[in-house]
Amino acid sequence: MYQPLEGIKILDCTRLLPYQYCTMLLGDLGAEILKIEEPRVGDYGRWGDVSRSYESVAFVMTNRNKKSMKLNLKHETGKEIFKKLASAYDVVVESFRPGVMDRLGLGYKEIQKINPEIIYCSATGYGQKGPYRDKPGHDVNYLSISGILSWTGEHTGRPVIPGIPFGDMAGGGVFPALAIIAALLGKERTGRGQYIDTCQTDVLTSFNLLNFAQVLAQKKGQKARPVNIRGGMLCYNTFKTRDGKFVALGAVEPKFWRNFCKAVGREDWIPNHFLPYEEGGDATEELKDLFASKTQKEWAEILENVDTCFTPILTPDETLENHHLKERGIITTMEDPKRGETIQLEFPAKFSDDLNLKRSPAPFFGEHTREVLTNLGYTELQVKKFQNDGVI
Repeated sequence: MYQPLEGIKILDCTRLLPYQYCTMLLGDLGAEILKIEEPRVGDYGRWGDVSRSYESVAFVMTNRNKKSMKLNLKHETGKEIFKKLASAYDVVVESFRPGVMDRLGLGYKEIQKINPEIIYCSATGYGQKGPYRDKPGHDVNYLSISGILSWTGEHTGRPVIPGIPFGDMAGGGVFPALAIIAALLGKERTGRGQYIDTCQTDVLTSFNLLNFAQVLAQKKGQKARPVNIRGGMLCYNTFKTRDGKFVALGAVEPKFWRNFCKAVGREDWIPNHFLPYEEGGDATEELKDLFASKTQKEWAEILENVDTCFTPILTPDETLENHHLKERGIITTMEDPKRGETIQLEFPAKFSDDLNLKRSPAPFFGEHTREVLTNLGYTELQVKKFQNDGVI
């Protein structure tokens, strides 16, 4: 089994889904992840409701291959324990508001004194510097500032919020993991650690390259490209079927649009390729009526072997049963001694050697606290005192 990050030890001081996803990716690649959780509530992303009466399914899916330790970072003894851990770890990743770890005396400069080669990643919404650094925010706010949200919902009359917290998952999940791996590679070559400041807004702004390019081109007097992939074209849009379901057509290239038109017996539509999607417009209404004449399943069967970009729009429960994704192995299961069999989503890349990513199920709250402290050399008596003092 392949574990490219085997031997890398990561202190995970983050909370909630985006950052759980980040360290999950690193854990899938073989890193040892230790979740540091506040002793009373812990990572509140682990709970399925406000009263903490049941465990979040998403938490179980994003916290495999991790250990959980209760540790009060506001307590002086807790800080001492954290520093002792950090001296032997390769990476610290935290998602508090800017300045919190510094005020605790556990910021990069302090940890670097203990471990000069440490890689320390701070992942936030707006970053460690700039006028917005202290502002609260959520995915919709980062999408707003990046300029992406203003380009959505072209024919709805208002911006449309994506179906997942896209900025969170990409900017709080994927990119911190990418930056940490890059820093680990850099340390291998230079022997130097690194401080990483990454945020959702920066990542989304980077993703918005195509729309920025269009604006800049127009300022130069250049015409906008005829291709609109934001729901503004007939050939790249969604349509309702007779059974109330939906399908997606993405026939941007001329050959795919031509093949679609031939398959549905409307070759007279071929010149309509780049016509705008306009509610009430003749071309738009004709295409809407066509799709509304059959069920989603019927359209899938009709266009199954046609060389065009067409797919049924699946609901999440349908996606979990999708034969293509199951054959790819992205939707899989994992045996859990206490929870039973759980649904898991595989690491979204295939290596020639299989990743060993089903090593251990998501940890229960504080499950490994005693084990970690014992390995650090603390006695049973000391551990009991830590419990009594609110350190763990």
